[in-house]
Amino acid sequence: MNTVPAMVSTKDLSYLEDMMNWNFTLSKKANHFSTEVTDVVLKEAFATLATTLKKHYQVLLDSLYVGGNNE
Repeated sequence: MNTVPAMVSTKDLSYLEDMMNWNFTLSKKANHFSTEVTDVVLKEAFATLATTLKKHYQVLLDSLYVGGNNE
């Protein structure tokens, strides 16, 4: 399915909440590790991961705003 349905079930909302929490938590951890490591390759990898996870979080959030009556 390429579109968000007009109504999101409780189960769907719970799953979306879990995904958002995972992305948010992992993004924070990756950002933290990027500041802690001294290896340049690992520092860049953690920074890239943090940015990617932030984008995924935003995609999930935007999907909720686009669906339903928030258009």
